[in-house]
Order: sequence, then structure tokens, then C-alpha cells
Amino acid sequence: MKNLSRRLGMAALVAALPLALAAQAPAAGRAGRGAAGRAPAFPTRPAAPPTVIAHGQQVFEANCSFCHGDDARGGSVGPNLVRAQVVLDDKNGELITPIVHGSLASAGMPKFDLSDSDIAAVAAWLHNQPLGNRGAASSLDILVGNAAAGKAYFEGAGKCSSCHAVTGDLAGIGAKFDPKQLQNAIVSGRAGRGGAAGPETTVTVTLPSGQVIEGKLDKLSAFTVALTEKDGVYRSFVINGDTPQVVVHNPLQAHIDMLRTWKDSDIHNLTAYLATLK
Repeated sequence: MKNLSRRLGMAALVAALPLALAAQAPAAGRAGRGAAGRAPAFPTRPAAPPTVIAHGQQVFEANCSFCHGDDARGGSVGPNLVRAQVVLDDKNGELITPIVHGSLASAGMPKFDLSDSDIAAVAAWLHNQPLGNRGAASSLDILVGNAAAGKAYFEGAGKCSSCHAVTGDLAGIGAKFDPKQLQNAIVSGRAGRGGAAGPETTVTVTLPSGQVIEGKLDKLSAFTVALTEKDGVYRSFVINGDTPQVVVHNPLQAHIDMLRTWKDSDIHNLTAYLATLK
């Protein structure tokens, strides 16, 4: 019964909170899209210590899971937090803290009296979810979408069928994955690879002389780029402004870009459709 009083009267949260969360996202994050309208790359952060992540999960389960689900992917009345814009833009809990402390009370999100360190731990756990292990299976029914709508989305122009085929890389995928694994595979971009790690990220480095070096990306920072060429030779280069030119090729970029634009209904419908491919 803990926190039950906070959970009553939340029916409006489903419709109101996603919009409110989007409004909370920094303008800089929304302005980060390029001229072609592409979303910025999915944020990558150093993993928090396992003890912090574990604590964040405990705090989340005790205070948030009733509405948002055991794995933050949406629950009885609360929306998916894993793909919420404010969570994607947050770094250490600084954007989540005001919401937990009541900034969205008017939208139906109750105030919780959690410490900043507890919220930072919850943020660390949420940030660990998008492409990582989401812990124990949720008790929620994942197959809540419309399979026919999922098929229409899959076959739509510029959608899934432009890269995937139900008679090719996705053949029999519904028998290979349980519904929860299917949904995770859709979001991570690994649906056509049996959930295994996908093709490696590569990089092209063009030196001022015009020489082009390509290979598997090993490291990229504001000051250094390092790669391993096809013959196994490791090379690194100092970055000074725009020199050398560095272009990263991420095989999962299409899924990363789609992550910020997919609706929850799209994910649920696709899951329901792919589950039928036995």
C-alpha cells in the first residue's frame, strides 16, 4: 500500500505527461537537429557504478513502477520513460529532479520527497536502460498493439521494409523472441540479428594531404580519434578543430534516429506484428 495515495487520480497522466515531458526538454536539445531534420545521436554516457544503478532500480520500483512499469517502459497509467525526451537529454538527474519534486503536478505527476542522490541514482538506472539489460521481465502484457497496423507501418515508405524482410533477416523472428525481447530488439536495432551485437561502427579519417584511412572505430573524443584498419594495424590521430576530417559510420544510426520519433503505439504495433512471424 506504500505510496498508494500518490497513485490515485492519475488517469489523465497517459495523455498529459508525454507532452509535458517534451516541453521540459532543453531547447538546445531540440535545436540539435541538423538541417536535414535528423535527430542528434543517441546520448552515450559512462556507465554509473553498479551499486548506484542497483540503488536507482530499488528507488524506482518502490516509487515509480506502479505507473511506469517495472522496466520504465510504461505501466498502468504512466508513459514510457526510457524514450522520454527529458530522460534522453538528462545527464545526471538535473532535468528529472524538478519533475520528481513537483514541477508537473498540474499534469497529474505527483510530487515525491526523494533526495537528490536518490533521483540521480534513478537517472543512472534509466540511462542504463535504452540499449542495455533491463533486468527482470515485466509483468505487463507486451502484446497490446494492433498487428495489422504494425504490418502497415513495417511496409510503409521509408520504414522497416526498406532494410528488413520478413522472408529474410526477420524470418521466424516471432518464434526466436518472446514479446519483451522482441520489443527490446526493435528499439535497439538488433531485431534482424537474433539480438546479438550488430555490425561494428567504423570511421573514415581524411588527412589534410587527402589520404583516407578507414577502419573499426576504437576511440573518439574531442581531441583524438583511434581506429583499427582491416589488416589489424592500430592508428590514432590528434584532432585539431576540423582537421583531420572524421566521419563515423554507425550501422544502427537509422534506429538511433527513429528512437526519438517513434510513438509508443508504433512500438506496440510492430511488436504485435513481428510476434506473428513464426
